[in-house]
Amino acid sequence: MDLFDWLKPGLKIKRWLFLGSLGIAFFILGGYGVINKLFLRNQFFDYYGILLLLGILFIGMSLKKGAASIINLLDTPGAFIKNKIDKKLYEKRILNKGPKTVVIGGGTGLSVLLRGLKKYTSNITAIVTVADDGGGSGILREDLGMLPPGDIRNCILALADTEPIMEKLLQYRFEEGQLKGQSFGNLLIAAMNGISDNFEEAIKKINHVLAVTGKVLPVTVENITLYGKLKNGKVIKGESQIPIKVKEMDSGIDQVFIKPGNVKPLEESLEDIMNADVIILGPGSLYTSIIPNLLVENIGKSIKDSHATKVYITNVMTQPGETDGYTVLDHVEKILKYLKSEKIDCVFVNGEKIPKEVLKKYAQDGAEPIRITKEERKILKERDIHVIEGPFVDIKKQYIRHDADKLSEMITKLAEEEKDGLDKKRRMDVSRV
Repeated sequence: MDLFDWLKPGLKIKRWLFLGSLGIAFFILGGYGVINKLFLRNQFFDYYGILLLLGILFIGMSLKKGAASIINLLDTPGAFIKNKIDKKLYEKRILNKGPKTVVIGGGTGLSVLLRGLKKYTSNITAIVTVADDGGGSGILREDLGMLPPGDIRNCILALADTEPIMEKLLQYRFEEGQLKGQSFGNLLIAAMNGISDNFEEAIKKINHVLAVTGKVLPVTVENITLYGKLKNGKVIKGESQIPIKVKEMDSGIDQVFIKPGNVKPLEESLEDIMNADVIILGPGSLYTSIIPNLLVENIGKSIKDSHATKVYITNVMTQPGETDGYTVLDHVEKILKYLKSEKIDCVFVNGEKIPKEVLKKYAQDGAEPIRITKEERKILKERDIHVIEGPFVDIKKQYIRHDADKLSEMITKLAEEEKDGLDKKRRMDVSRV
């Protein structure tokens, strides 16, 4: 067994090499800061000590796990290794043939869906909002002048090929001290941003290090702020403040916009949108996770111009302070408004009943189920928008989430059917010529 065999997919060698390299980088950067503080009395960046410890942790983990993987490999019968490699290669070939899928949004809903999609295709591009200004992301954004990493972190973890302990580490939040409430994953992205030329490069490196299926891209690398104009005329600054002020003033959202208003998206995002087989909007917060992406220059136009199947996944419940009282049709009309389009192809709506005890918990916050009526079905059908209703709910520990596996399976099947139909039509058009 030589080195090239070790590096084949599924044998867990590359991830530890990457982790070790990352650890060395953190160790050097952190050590430099600590030495400056102790001996040169220079300004000491609060996170250098953390980076030094993380570097030691990563190097130790990579050596231990990497050695264990190699030993396991050497102790495993050759036929078993070959079968394991063949199975991994087969799975990879199947996933590589999956539809080119672009998912646009942010928040928990997007990361939940991505965990399902990666089981059906490896051709995934997640385009994620960077309008977040609350929580740990907001703190890093203010302190370091970087883009908010929270939503991006969750999407990367959803698509990453990591060990459970590594995922727990990246999701860990400090419980005390200056870092209280801060996620380790956010600090990792912040550190990677610090040793990279720009935020785009940092995210691509994280994608690589964590062996992400597909890729996760920020919708823009420019610093943007989300504003909400309420129906009472008041303008609210900041993504995290909009739902709070809606509740306080008892006035719904009239429109949202970003400043500056002419920010550019990544060219890579536009290319992937134009080459996609299916484009998925949602699930997620309508005004603070999905629509902010459509406000970035040329994103909406590219979606509109793409030949991909356009899918919108409605939320299971209304969101207090954001979509109070909204129906399925209300959600669709807002999406079309900001897309500047007359239609999308499909709307996925949950039709599964939710237990009363779970609904009571959500009702206390003012949330209610989003159901589609016969009248709405009729209106959407007249607009040539196909409604797909099904059991798309997954309830765990009294929390309502979308069933990512069911949604992903149906969307993938839909995309493949649409692609086959389009290819057949193109072949017929060529034959007529």
